Amino acid sequence: MSGKLYICPTPIGNLEDITYRTLRILNEVDLIAAEDTRHSIKLLNHFEISKPLTSYHDHNKGTKGDYLIDKLLEGENIAVISDAGMPGISDPGEEIIRQAIENNIEIEVLPGATAFVTALVGSGLNTYKFIFEGFLDRDKKIRRERLEELKEENRTLIFYESPHRLKETLKDMFKILGNRKISVNRELTKKYQEIIREDIEVVINIFNEREIKGEFVLIVDGFKGEKTVHNTYEDLNEREYVLKLIEDGMNKKDAIKVVCKDRKLKKDIVYKQVLDL
Repeated sequence: MSGKLYICPTPIGNLEDITYRTLRILNEVDLIAAEDTRHSIKLLNHFEISKPLTSYHDHNKGTKGDYLIDKLLEGENIAVISDAGMPGISDPGEEIIRQAIENNIEIEVLPGATAFVTALVGSGLNTYKFIFEGFLDRDKKIRRERLEELKEENRTLIFYESPHRLKETLKDMFKILGNRKISVNRELTKKYQEIIREDIEVVINIFNEREIKGEFVLIVDGFKGEKTVHNTYEDLNEREYVLKLIEDGMNKKDAIKVVCKDRKLKKDIVYKQVLDL
């Protein structure tokens, strides 16, 4: 009989945010797989948890994932923890979960601290509908292309960002998304936690005047304007365009008017192409 894979969230800053259930599971499992063992051993020592510890991160998830699956199939119970928060959110935890499912291994996900939910709830922005983007790409071109794609997204936008890329990301947001409301969350739940709720332009000026430290969660207001209507008839010639409009329920006369206006053509030019209709 195979063992069970436990997904155990750890505090995102304040150690008091760990749950009794997580502490019990970490004390009961046979092995703990941690994103950074040097970081996690401090947490385990604080709560006097003495269990075998192994690394599981982006750079070894291929081979180490197979190792963990073999251990689970042999009947061992394993807990996966990340450096902070819920494993599987912007870290390799999702890969071991996928492997466990493929091998019919039982998985139990424990509830606990998650940085983006904490930041979203305290932002004052819309929490009914939101989209979690995690970290934007490090490549400037790809990052800007993704922001362009999100430009008319009306749900609240959630991003993670590192201190050394914060300024450039904020500048790209201001340029592409405009001067929207933003909640900038730094070092959530820690001693020097800071939350700034302002317009993007104001936030840029704030961080231009200081040294930037800590990890960030950015909550950005969704698009409030009217979405651009993309013309789905661009690849059609004038005759095909008129035919398509007629198929969509428009009469011939009105269809010709629409095509003339859209293509900036005289009426007789379009009319000649659809005489037989």
